[in-house]
Amino acid sequence: MPELDLELDIAKKSNGNSQAHHGEGHRGRLRERLLDGGSNALLDHELVEYLLSLAIRRRDTKPLAKDLIDTFGSLSALLTADGESIKKVPGMGDVSTAAIKIVQAAALRMISEPVREQPILTSWQALLDYLRADMAHLVHERVRVLHLNSKNRLIRDELVSEGSIDQAAIYTREVIKRALELGSAAIILVHNHPSGDSAPSRQDIAITKDICDAGRKLGIAVHDHIIIGKDGHTSFRSKGLI
Repeated sequence: MPELDLELDIAKKSNGNSQAHHGEGHRGRLRERLLDGGSNALLDHELVEYLLSLAIRRRDTKPLAKDLIDTFGSLSALLTADGESIKKVPGMGDVSTAAIKIVQAAALRMISEPVREQPILTSWQALLDYLRADMAHLVHERVRVLHLNSKNRLIRDELVSEGSIDQAAIYTREVIKRALELGSAAIILVHNHPSGDSAPSRQDIAITKDICDAGRKLGIAVHDHIIIGKDGHTSFRSKGLI
């Protein structure tokens, strides 16, 4: 009996090593395709699979990668999902979730570089790309205020409110008070619509008018109010609402 147990143990170890070897071979092929062909050489789930393999060394991460894409609907939605939602997917933990979020953080840092280093009005498309990458797939509404100096350079990008699935509060007095504290010459209001539709509501239009009126009296310009949705964005200035 001891000999049989030993043989079974050796067989299990041998099978495990074989699987590990196969997994390493597959990951090696993904790595070669990535290095030789760039990001377009891998499908969305393969990008996630390889990323997870760096955090989860001794496991086939392909099924988990596909589960994540299916759960959130797209690679973009996965990267912008909050950590707690990602960790609810079976098989995900702190380390693997952090691997997903570090990619988002690096991507946002790269996309936002022109916004941080150039006048906002001369890097408008970069601003829209940054905001869409950060907010388009959020499941809760968030309101942000971008504070600009007299040269239209970004002073501060602040989250001022976070609400339920369809509403976040924004108060005129608080927005203007903060702009005065920072010495802002102008502001840009930003919020997202979790529904995906970026069309402004009556409340959006009314609060924007109130903030514009209050800012005008104190020499603080409101350059725009941008609403971000999954399918695009709406600029109040482009629509003639400011």
